[in-house]
Amino acid sequence: MTMHIGNTKIGYDQPPFIIAEISGNHNQSIDRAFQIVEAAKKAGVHAVKLQTYTADTMTLDISKGSFLINDENSLWDGRNLYELYDEAHTPWQWHKDIFDRCKKLGILCFSTPFDASSVEFLEKLNAPAYKIASPEILDIPLIQKVVRTGKPVIMSTGMANIQEIAEAVQAAKKAGCKDLVLLKCTSAYPASPKDSNLATIPHMKDLFGVQVGISDHTPGIGVPLAAIALGATMVEKHITLKRSDGGVDAAFSLEPHEFSRLVSESARVRDAIGKINYGPVKNEEGAIPFRRSLYFVQDLQKGDVITKDNIRSLRPGDGISPQYFDIVLGKKVTCDIKIGDPVLWDRF
Repeated sequence: MTMHIGNTKIGYDQPPFIIAEISGNHNQSIDRAFQIVEAAKKAGVHAVKLQTYTADTMTLDISKGSFLINDENSLWDGRNLYELYDEAHTPWQWHKDIFDRCKKLGILCFSTPFDASSVEFLEKLNAPAYKIASPEILDIPLIQKVVRTGKPVIMSTGMANIQEIAEAVQAAKKAGCKDLVLLKCTSAYPASPKDSNLATIPHMKDLFGVQVGISDHTPGIGVPLAAIALGATMVEKHITLKRSDGGVDAAFSLEPHEFSRLVSESARVRDAIGKINYGPVKNEEGAIPFRRSLYFVQDLQKGDVITKDNIRSLRPGDGISPQYFDIVLGKKVTCDIKIGDPVLWDRF
């Protein structure tokens, strides 16, 4: 079960594919966006991701009812949706320059489209993949349009129940999707590790027969590393130059040095998973002689009886295994013994 985004292979036998989501952390400065791209490249991520929308493609400029965010736990409590999206969006005229900068640096760049016009725009930039955001998993026409580009599709599943995910996966596959990754996601900003429910990852993989990753909004890197241990092949986290600089997503974003740790530790976790194995691996073979074995701890003469007082379980491992301790007791030695001699089968 492998796939490619650009020339990068993604699968369970590969290092996890790490995505740095810029979102609105450019703070409406293209120079800052370039700095984030360069920092992401230096940190070793595989891809930078944008979001392609305008306030007008997302919502209406209305300041009442559900068009206002009314959630005291949200970073954006009290904000007008239109104003929030206008502040957070990445201007479309920046996209080509950001794509070009990524190409020059040798890092992948793709985006999350939010409507048909943004898909058409991104196709002109030859986006190598598409991400469906969690709220848009219900937008079957958008999913179908993205699939028909022939590019790999990544879908976040935040808030979606099992039936909604199944319908989105079915729609994608029916439209011809061959490369699909589902991302376990908690659509809270920031999210609590207690709400991550990472045990869903292997279940989702088996249930839908696709690769599964994580789109994570918790602080730090612990949750995505745990997700990798449970089978995640892809990790998406938001990136910012410095959280103290502020911005709509800064509070739950990683700084570049943290992304660097995420990249290196993700590869380490993937290596550590390995395969089912019992017995020594090659690098343990040199330690085998230092396991415990039975040794004589007193001088004995031929014919003396072996007792608990004259043998002990000690390191190194030149004698017989301690598991035979009780079997050896009461036996007579067949030769003279010196303290420190290993207990061997031919000595009693």
